[in-house]
Amino acid sequence: MSEAKWYILHTFSGYENKVANNIAKVVENRNLQHLIEEVMVPTETITEERDGKTRTYESKIYPSYVYVKMVMTDESWYICRNTRGCTGFVGPGSKPIPLTDEEVANLGVVKKPTEINVAVGDMVNIISGNLEGFEGTVKEIDEAAGTAVVTVSMFGRETPTTLDLSLIQKIS
Repeated sequence: MSEAKWYILHTFSGYENKVANNIAKVVENRNLQHLIEEVMVPTETITEERDGKTRTYESKIYPSYVYVKMVMTDESWYICRNTRGCTGFVGPGSKPIPLTDEEVANLGVVKKPTEINVAVGDMVNIISGNLEGFEGTVKEIDEAAGTAVVTVSMFGRETPTTLDLSLIQKIS
């Protein structure tokens, strides 16, 4: 098992993907996969319906932040810190502090396989998130992504919403 830990980089607004891509390119060009294992910008898929049209898009869960799984050395610190658009590491005085395992789990940085306990057509209760307390019907399930499309009645209209399986609970 590697000694790599997750760290958070703060970036200029809108530069998250550029910073992540630039770090990934440097790692590939310098063959430093042993130091920087993974670079990611956590996103969620949002489906909304407006004017009778369904629109799906990716939204950043934590704007202005990039997650990096790396072994902290002077070289890995320098690569991340001196990437254009990066303002520094999150921590006191820009000193990198690794995330604890509990923080990694709570922030949803690493997706664990979710147990599927609902089926298409089931009535579900949304137990967390923006739509907490709403009820809806499962229209489709994406096992690979760990998400379900749930139709929720809002303002007298049926609105399909893509939710993580951990946010819904079957109504018995």
